[in-house]
Amino acid sequence: MWSVPSSLLAGMAIYGGLGWLLDRWLGMSAFFPIGVVLGVVLGGYLVYRKFGR
Repeated sequence: MWSVPSSLLAGMAIYGGLGWLLDRWLGMSAFFPIGVVLGVVLGGYLVYRKFGR
């Protein structure tokens, strides 16, 4: 029951965190939102692969 929201939140946290770190390191502000969106997409893909079939 908790695997779907935890996969989506973990994707957002991991890729959003990596985007935030890249933003801080490069002095930009574009990688955090890209990382969050990428995390949601990849988390949704993992949920689809696990439960979609």
